[in-house]
Amino acid sequence: MKRDHNHLQPCPDPSTVGSSSVCGGSTTGKAKMWEEEAAQQDCGMDELLAVLGYKVKTTDMAKVAQKLEQLEEVMCHVQDDGISQLASETVHYNPSDLSTWLQSMLSELNPPATFDPVFAAGTAAAAALDDSFLGPAESSTITTLDFDNNNQKHQQRGQQIFEEASCSDYDLKAIPGKAIYPQKTQSQTHDSSSSSTQNNVKSEKRLKPTSESHSDIFPPPPPAASFGIPAEPTRPVVLVDSQENGIRLVHALMACAEAVQQNNFNLAEALVKQIGFLAISQAGAMRKVATCFAEALARRIYRLYPQNPLDHSLSDVLHMHFYETCPYLKFAHFTANQAILEAFEGKKRVHVIDFSMNQGMQWPVLMQALALRPGGPPAFRLTGIGPPSHDNSDHLQEVGWKLAQLAETIHVEFEYRGFVANSLADLDASMLDLRPSEVEAVAVNSVFELHKLLARPGAIDKVLSAVKQMKPEIVTIVEQEANHNSPVFLDRFTECLHYYSTLFDSLEGSVTSQDKVMSEVYLGKQICNVVACEGVDRVERHETLTQWRNRLSSAGFAPVHLGSNAFKQASMLLDLFAGGDGYGVEENNGCLMLGWHNRPLFTTSAWKLANRKTATAH
Repeated sequence: MKRDHNHLQPCPDPSTVGSSSVCGGSTTGKAKMWEEEAAQQDCGMDELLAVLGYKVKTTDMAKVAQKLEQLEEVMCHVQDDGISQLASETVHYNPSDLSTWLQSMLSELNPPATFDPVFAAGTAAAAALDDSFLGPAESSTITTLDFDNNNQKHQQRGQQIFEEASCSDYDLKAIPGKAIYPQKTQSQTHDSSSSSTQNNVKSEKRLKPTSESHSDIFPPPPPAASFGIPAEPTRPVVLVDSQENGIRLVHALMACAEAVQQNNFNLAEALVKQIGFLAISQAGAMRKVATCFAEALARRIYRLYPQNPLDHSLSDVLHMHFYETCPYLKFAHFTANQAILEAFEGKKRVHVIDFSMNQGMQWPVLMQALALRPGGPPAFRLTGIGPPSHDNSDHLQEVGWKLAQLAETIHVEFEYRGFVANSLADLDASMLDLRPSEVEAVAVNSVFELHKLLARPGAIDKVLSAVKQMKPEIVTIVEQEANHNSPVFLDRFTECLHYYSTLFDSLEGSVTSQDKVMSEVYLGKQICNVVACEGVDRVERHETLTQWRNRLSSAGFAPVHLGSNAFKQASMLLDLFAGGDGYGVEENNGCLMLGWHNRPLFTTSAWKLANRKTATAH
């Protein structure tokens, strides 16, 4: 939507400057507008930024980038020193004129050397400043000022129209301070009856109330003629709020991703800086998601690729916090355990091969369920597979000791072996000490692991072939319900942005702030891998259930339906977690999906060998 009103003309009567009415442009003004628009088309505006609604000449890109850097430095000082020098309502000129808007922001954020908050509160009516661009804005309504003969409409809505009686262009006068500009002294006064110089008048922004309900709070300023200053044309302004900035933020993210795909890194660099500034105006999940994606884009632009893999101890800590924050991992473990438990019905000796051992959080519940089985528990053998530790500690063995202590407590015969592997593709069925299927029933479990194999050609086929050699009763697979493996970067980025925006939104209801913060770090590292990395380093190659169905069916596996029992139990689990508000379980051709507000995020599926008969879960 266009925000410029350059064609508007002031009311010819200077005495009406301080009134609540605004005069629209005449026929001459419209003609002038058409001439300006025609001239603007030939002034060399940058096309990609123009798509976002910003007017930046190609020749001014360097200056705009420099101002962005200055604003970043100012913001750092402001966040450290506080923004108490700002009152409640700031008038920002139309941000589509990016260069001038940046200059106005630099001026407004430059704090005075000696700031008196009491004095600022007293003069808030005369110079109202708005920090909605800097802090979380409560308003979700885009406020625009329409000067085209809509006086009565504005009076009915009670909107506030701002104007500046200044002969300068769009420049807001710099407030002397320590951020960018050198220290200066400036005298200010409360007394409206005292004589004011022309510079003092030009530096003030005056509020023009549009309804009587506001006149007692914001009294109308005296007419401009009383200061001995001729009336100046009204300046078109926009009140920037969080929703409008949110739209610009998404557009900037997409434009930056497109620039990256086209290898236009100069433009991408300018846009990624803008993303950081726009993200500041957002609150909650949007701000955090945008920050994560800005970091990922910056890493790709500057080739500062994240280290992979993560330190195992850090990865485990983040994984455990994610487990505690939201029900996704609990749902994954529960639904997989339910399918394994039913596949082991009547078996005397069972063997679980876990591709995603981590801290072994999935298995205490299954062991307790086996201990309560009618007729006594079976002998339970567990093979846990995990990556090597960077500190040379045997973390898999430590997990085994803890599980062994639990097994002894609940009287379950337990055997455990930890198997360290850099990749599941390094495994061979002969390494796992398999026993005949008549003696021991095997289940293979994978939670968020198979998608990592797609980074190496042929790795997934090798692993699925090894799984077939294990002759399992059941194979349980939990994966993200998203397609982050597209060869086209922009498609991958768009899907990733939608997916993780939903995930971050679901975390906002978390009770424990520490768990939520660590979970956001956990997800942020995934975002960095999807966006910043390529080749074998990009391991977060999530695919949808449909894609996994096609791959597993081609490899000789047949689906096992997760029954209504698992669906009901999963629904009960969500009810125990924050009342289940927002979360939902969906059945999809025998598979279970967990989502947030009707957006599927994680999927559990069960499989068997195509030539093996397996009972359907109840």
